[in-house]
Amino acid sequence: MSLIKQLAELVGFHLSYRGAFGDKVIAKDQARRALLKAMGFDLDDESLIKAITLLNQKQWLNILPAVHIVKLEEQQHFIKISLPKTESLLLQWKVTPDLENEFEDGLGSDIAGSVEINSLQLIDETDIDETHYCQYLLPLPVLEQGYYQLNIHTDKVQANCPLISTPKMCYSPQKASANKMWGLTAQLYSLRSNNNWGIGDFTDLCELVETSVTQQASTIGLNPLHPLYQQNPAHRSPYSPSSRCFLNTLYIDVTKVANFESCNMAKVKVNSKTFQQNITAAKASELVDYPAVAKLKYEITELLFKDFDDNKKDTYPLMSAEFDDFKQKHGKDLQRFATFDALNEHFNLTEKNVYGWSDWPTNFQDPNNAEVGKFQLSHASRIEYFCFLQWIAHTQLNAVTQCTKDKDMAIGLYLDLAVGCDGSGVDVWSDKALYVAGASIGAPPDGMNPLGQNWGLTPINPIALQTQGYQPLVKALRSSMQYAGALRIDHILGLMRQYWVAPGMAADEGVYISFPFDDILRIIALESSRNNCIVIGEDLGNVPDGFSETIQNAGLLSFKVMFFERWESGLFKRPENFPVQSISTIATHDTATLSGWWQGRDLAWREQLNLYPNEEAGHADRSSRAGERQNLIAALEDLKVIDISKAPQQEPALMNTELSVAVQKYLATSPSHIQLIPLEDVLEIAEQVNIPGTIDQHPNWLQKLPVMLEDFWQVNSVKEIIQAMKEARPN
Repeated sequence: MSLIKQLAELVGFHLSYRGAFGDKVIAKDQARRALLKAMGFDLDDESLIKAITLLNQKQWLNILPAVHIVKLEEQQHFIKISLPKTESLLLQWKVTPDLENEFEDGLGSDIAGSVEINSLQLIDETDIDETHYCQYLLPLPVLEQGYYQLNIHTDKVQANCPLISTPKMCYSPQKASANKMWGLTAQLYSLRSNNNWGIGDFTDLCELVETSVTQQASTIGLNPLHPLYQQNPAHRSPYSPSSRCFLNTLYIDVTKVANFESCNMAKVKVNSKTFQQNITAAKASELVDYPAVAKLKYEITELLFKDFDDNKKDTYPLMSAEFDDFKQKHGKDLQRFATFDALNEHFNLTEKNVYGWSDWPTNFQDPNNAEVGKFQLSHASRIEYFCFLQWIAHTQLNAVTQCTKDKDMAIGLYLDLAVGCDGSGVDVWSDKALYVAGASIGAPPDGMNPLGQNWGLTPINPIALQTQGYQPLVKALRSSMQYAGALRIDHILGLMRQYWVAPGMAADEGVYISFPFDDILRIIALESSRNNCIVIGEDLGNVPDGFSETIQNAGLLSFKVMFFERWESGLFKRPENFPVQSISTIATHDTATLSGWWQGRDLAWREQLNLYPNEEAGHADRSSRAGERQNLIAALEDLKVIDISKAPQQEPALMNTELSVAVQKYLATSPSHIQLIPLEDVLEIAEQVNIPGTIDQHPNWLQKLPVMLEDFWQVNSVKEIIQAMKEARPN
């Protein structure tokens, strides 16, 4: 085996994978080389031999592992340690709760002890450079679930590593409700209301929650709420965030900021004729006009911050105290985030085409550079402003979360965690050692995307993730779970194996790399348990056999999309085949809506945008749709959920509400503990939210709902579907 292959395999790259069409795909050597180089490896023979040797020997040369997972259900816990052989040596150890990760209930005090090394169980030994190394099992004390630090030392050596004590299972949806539940999913930006400024906001969300509860809905699902780029509002995909640890401040309702009513400057500006005309124009726009909305909102938040900053001691002491608490809680991470936004704004004012840190002067591309420190001093007020925006967004979203609790909504908010971050954003800038610059996360070719996908997201280095004790993952999970009763993890397969596209290579030439999935599932279970948050793994696409069962065994819910649940014959699977530990739904943001599918709108887009690998594939898709419509009607009739005399016309295909209601009744019969209904399907919208593989060719992440929120509940299809859900899945 070549040195490149040896190193690639040690790092975790797969030599091949089984494609969605059953073919064996061999990884290209060119891709392996490019990805290893992106990970920081030198590729000359001498460097390769050195890297291979170090990776092979690290389990011996390192006294403790980078991080150790303690399985809470096991009666006795051990950790493997490696030491040079000695006749007799006293080893002292101490387990300390990690105060930065401690919840309110605390984890008790330090636990310490000592042991003669030669009394430990010897499990393996080897010789390296004339030194004989021995691996032992060191017993650990019984620990409550949580985060700890283990320190060990002798009179010759000292070492430490994180200990993470985890449950086996995530928080169960049955704890939220013993009954099967249902809920609605919304693209928050798409909500239209009398009071918003051209984009759905947190006040709209609160109103949606309040009315949905009265209709017996158990949850409201949302697109990711991660921050994008304030200086580039046209960058709109919620799955390509700058960070996964903060919020998109475009969703702030400016009129609900605490000092809005008392800020005369802001009220005069908002009430001015020109400003009101601009609000009207933003609301009237057929698609969300992100730049126009951003200009409106941030013009007023600037005034609100100035008013707050000038008067916080005398007029706003309570606001000031809460803001200080928020800053203290988020500490360095918030300062880094706000510094990034301030720097990006600064360089946008002086240069065109600045989209992120890689476009800044070199001295500012490292957050630890002295120039960044000087900037923080000279622009302290501006950095404080960006902290202020995050605090306002947190306050308003937290109020929605509290509303779900006050209204006894069984689950509450169902949030979405993106699979990664945009490479130009703050998370990558803040910790370049964690990320593999130049590489991109994607997906191999499949039935929906036969050319493969390159999502443009910078992947995390799995070795660095372990070295950091999984804390970047913990922060991302916790940042969303603090608001959520359920969290969907996008493309969860990427936490077991991730498809990386090398710099300059096509999306169908990617290589899989393994992640420490068992450890990651344990950490997800720990954070789920601590936050009482249900976790859903989006396990669609080219997933290996048994993967869905693996996540279900860890307490995560699988994701069942009706369009994908078919037998090889093309017949739809009966919903009774869905597992209890799952969520069922008709569609996702990346698939056609029911109306669009029925009428072939998705096929027309694929043909128009040349998304087929060849003409034959497109012709086959279009030819089979008529039969697929017949199969759907047959499946609905089989379960007696459709009045066949009212079934919609098939040729040419016309949509009707009988079909909309029947499909939801069909899914409601499944054992799936949660059923989700997209607002686009409730309203029988033909256009899908996003077409993967496109950016501006289709109005991705731009479309507003055709109905105002105030009128939503009076729409006939809405009333009929909700009534059907009340009967099929009563609270």
